[in-house]
Amino acid sequence: MIIKSITLINFRNHSHYQMECKDEVSLILGPNGWGKTSILEAIYILTRGKSFRATDRDIIKRGTEFYRIELTYTNGTTTAATYDGKSKTFTITDQKSKRLPIKHKYPLILFTPSDLNLISHSPGRRRDYFDHIYSQLDEQYNSSLSKYNKAIKQRNELLKSEQVTKDSLFSWNLLLAKYGSLLCQKRQEYTTEINSRLTPTYRSIAKNEDEVELNYSTEVKTPTESAYLKTLEQNTERDIYLGHTTFGIHRDDYLISFNHQSADATASRGENRSIILALKFIEANLIEENLGQKPIILLDDVFSELDETRRRCLVENFKDNQVIITSVESI
Repeated sequence: MIIKSITLINFRNHSHYQMECKDEVSLILGPNGWGKTSILEAIYILTRGKSFRATDRDIIKRGTEFYRIELTYTNGTTTAATYDGKSKTFTITDQKSKRLPIKHKYPLILFTPSDLNLISHSPGRRRDYFDHIYSQLDEQYNSSLSKYNKAIKQRNELLKSEQVTKDSLFSWNLLLAKYGSLLCQKRQEYTTEINSRLTPTYRSIAKNEDEVELNYSTEVKTPTESAYLKTLEQNTERDIYLGHTTFGIHRDDYLISFNHQSADATASRGENRSIILALKFIEANLIEENLGQKPIILLDDVFSELDETRRRCLVENFKDNQVIITSVESI
């Protein structure tokens, strides 16, 4: 799928904006604060179903009552989303839906400056990063993650209430055990696959013999529903005392090593950037292999963060994809 045009109305600081996209590379130029990232955000909503940085209420242009965004593909398909201050409606060629249908979702690679700091970010940021990758590859993973997050939120709210009892937690324990064990297994599988490609991909960028390794760190030792449920129940008194769920995949982390040591402690700034580039290239390859689609590449002001060698590598790797770039200066 190739994007032909994007239209924004009352979206962020854009009253009305329309952009015609090129089949290969489109460049959005403008100063900081102009709203370049908002254009990528609109594309993200219309291809993935939700924003990558805010709720709909936060997106409406101040002083207006609705926003509308529209995406037209070169094959003639049009996808639009309208938010009226209460609910969002997607319209795909006259068919309306409260959610973007799975068959109309399209894979994206979103690359932001914050991604370049992934190795030193918090465990939660790394979980979100890899959850995004795995959710695009596997709709079951995406659905299970959503259900797990809702269940953990409800369980934590109950743990903070005066009505909490062991019995009242049981139904939430069952849901967390069901989806948590499944997600743990899938995280192990996908992380193993990424790790098998990481060093060769990194070496193709860095042109050396360094070794890079990605490890999935979890306290879930046996990823079965029964074992997961047992540990949750063993931690019940502690959870009630602390007011939150102290065991589960929501506490997982991803550890990256460089030449058998922590990359955060030993890799240089340039080496860290090469590792992140390698992860992005692997993500694109996995999407194409698993979904049979070339992802659209959204590069949000990352060129200024890369040296000339890594810029060329980025362009060369994504030469066959549609790429939309934001920048404060010509590239």
